[in-house]
Amino acid sequence: MTTPDHDPPFIHAHALCESPNIGPRTRVWAFAHILPGASIGADGNICDGVFIENDVVVGDRATVKCGVQLWDGVRLGHDVFVGPNATFTNDRFPRSGAHQAEVAVTVIDDGASLGANCTILPGIHVGRHAMVGAGAVVTRPVPPNAVVAGNPARIIGYVDADGRPRPPVESPADPSGSRPRTGSVAGATHDLGVGGATVHQLTSSVDLRGSLAASELVRDLGFPTVERIFFVYGVPNADVRGEHAHRACHQLLICAHGSVSVLVDDGNERAVVRLHSPTQALHIPPGVWGSQYAYSADAVLAVLASHPYDPDDYIRDYGEFLGSVGS
Repeated sequence: MTTPDHDPPFIHAHALCESPNIGPRTRVWAFAHILPGASIGADGNICDGVFIENDVVVGDRATVKCGVQLWDGVRLGHDVFVGPNATFTNDRFPRSGAHQAEVAVTVIDDGASLGANCTILPGIHVGRHAMVGAGAVVTRPVPPNAVVAGNPARIIGYVDADGRPRPPVESPADPSGSRPRTGSVAGATHDLGVGGATVHQLTSSVDLRGSLAASELVRDLGFPTVERIFFVYGVPNADVRGEHAHRACHQLLICAHGSVSVLVDDGNERAVVRLHSPTQALHIPPGVWGSQYAYSADAVLAVLASHPYDPDDYIRDYGEFLGSVGS
């Protein structure tokens, strides 16, 4: 009798499985071909017509749907989903009869999903729990939890803690149409439920002379003393900024012109805020991961920091961040 940890894989009679490294309870279906050097984890599902080369590693509980080829250099983490006819490449300049001395390694992290017919260029890293839309052409790394689509693929959102795409919070402290044509609006605060991150509606005034937004940071927003300020502008729409957390530094983000979407993530919960008015301020405390994306062409993002620049205060690796917050 076999035990659960030693249950053999199921290999269909019409599959060609040359590898001895197939994990317990993994199912390999008809007309799949797995070369001898490949390693497949436990409880996986390799569907009809899949081809897997030698230098390939597939984690536990991965699903590879019909018509997929995993070429040398592909690494799939645990719980990865690869949709039908998703295409991996491992040579940026292929020529018939010309062989690379070394192939680029393509990494799809734990829990990520690749939609049907998407294309992944060589050497790409798709972060954990990211989602690549059907037909997307991925030409640059995909951050953890990001949702990308299009050709070339661009970030269109992030998934929530349950793995579902989450739309941006639109002006939670400044509902659409709340600002009068003349007069003033007092400040308000919206707690995002993510590691203490908050959106503040600055006290604003509008009259015939124009508009003004102001707040006393310590008294009104509870923000520490500002030691540094910088501006982010001229960012191509496809690019992502931020992608880090701070150990001690607080940040206050104000989009002075245009618009930008901001992800905040405490390792357990996350939210996306669309900043599109100088009357909004997003406070990101230390210990919260932040990323900015979908900059409008005219966006100018002001960032007020509570501490001077210190490279040791940054956590730039998402895995390290999760470890630091104990998630």
